[in-house]
Amino acid sequence: MQVTLAVLGVYLLVLFALALWSRRETRSLAGLYLADRKLPYWVVAFSTNATGQSGWLLLGMTGMAYARGVQVLWIVAGQMLGIVLSWTLVSRRLKRLADREGAITVPDVLAAPFEDKQHLIRAVTVAIILIMVTTYVTAQMVASGKALSTFVGMEYGHAVLASSVVIVAYTFVGGYKAVSYTDVLQGVLMLAGLIVVPAVAIHAAGGASAMIESLRAQDPNLLEPLGAGGIDGWVVAISFAAIGLPYLGVPQLLVRYMSARDDRELVKAKRVSVTVLLAFTLGAVLTGLAGRALFPGLDDAETVFPLMATELFPALITGVLVAVVLSAIMSTVDSLLLLASSAVVRDGMQRLRGSSRTDADLARLGKLATAMIGLIGIAFALPEAQFIFAFVLFSWSGLGAAFGPAIIMVLYDPKVTASGVLAGILGGFLTSVVWVLLIKEHALGIYEAIPGFVMGFILIYVVSRVDTGRRTSSAVPGERSA
Repeated sequence: MQVTLAVLGVYLLVLFALALWSRRETRSLAGLYLADRKLPYWVVAFSTNATGQSGWLLLGMTGMAYARGVQVLWIVAGQMLGIVLSWTLVSRRLKRLADREGAITVPDVLAAPFEDKQHLIRAVTVAIILIMVTTYVTAQMVASGKALSTFVGMEYGHAVLASSVVIVAYTFVGGYKAVSYTDVLQGVLMLAGLIVVPAVAIHAAGGASAMIESLRAQDPNLLEPLGAGGIDGWVVAISFAAIGLPYLGVPQLLVRYMSARDDRELVKAKRVSVTVLLAFTLGAVLTGLAGRALFPGLDDAETVFPLMATELFPALITGVLVAVVLSAIMSTVDSLLLLASSAVVRDGMQRLRGSSRTDADLARLGKLATAMIGLIGIAFALPEAQFIFAFVLFSWSGLGAAFGPAIIMVLYDPKVTASGVLAGILGGFLTSVVWVLLIKEHALGIYEAIPGFVMGFILIYVVSRVDTGRRTSSAVPGERSA
């Protein structure tokens, strides 16, 4: 135990060192929230992947693979398609538009092409970001509590407090630059863990053939791509694949594109990101399958990765794997905290309320907002929740359905109007939320991002065509995407 804690302590010291190194960049809003748009391709690539995956990869997705078997490969396929489309269709056009308009946040980008005197687009996007980020951060802090309590025997509430305070502290000190460079470290650790753990686990299970036979003996459907088959199997497959849709619009990923040194860096970043994501997701699936073979009958499938780390490895490696799990969680929470903080300070105070404070003063307020939002997330996370996967998917789909159709239409449709974008953002978001709360269980469990995206695109297109409003500028018409 002491060795594990010592390794974890070294890891946390490295994070704080990066935060201190980065603090000079936090004296302006562009520095605090975009690292002054100076990040190289490899930082953008790893930061995008680490932020997009979170605790749901090592706890949620491994647990889902444990419970459902190879059916979870549909999630892998959907995520790969989603990230490729995001890099190809969105990244470079978004970067050019953001640079041209001086945009710091996603609400900046969505409002930029229009003369929205009442700031309705910005107000609605800020509200949605704050609602969904609260849910998302809570899920990640729950994941941190589960991980530490499983690894080192810490009481759940204490584990939430300890891990969350660390995340808030280095984000507060170092801002976006610290977050991005720690994402590189965290992404490398996640990649190593998702190669080593499934390899050792499969060996411990007696090899791939023995693992497969064990799964077949427990439940033959674990080895079927459509599970039990029939219409339910197809609905699950389609819904799992659709988990990749929000890559087109979740703002915590879109700001990664905006922070790149220039749009040429995004071409190189795409190659790195796609390759690493494939390794991430396949590693998580193999971990869950091997865990099912080794430890059948777990009460909570989402503890399979921490259990394997403690049972299959010596204390030194277990300590590194604790850092791997915390890396997955931290790499998302820190980005979400900055996203919410930017919504409060840049979009709320500076743009909506027209604050006359200096850029430096607003940057300091942004740090305080980061800390306050972190405290709110801790308060919600202290009552332990069982289903990280479900909480993350709810937030992921809500953000994606709100902003994915809007971003695509702003970047590609010269006829889109402010009213159309506003209708699409609200319609996509509300459809996703209402679907989860009232309809999903009566609609074969179809994933909420699907109706959310469909409604968002339809509303933007229809309302823009009947609206008399006009854009004040085109997005980036006629330019080639990455």
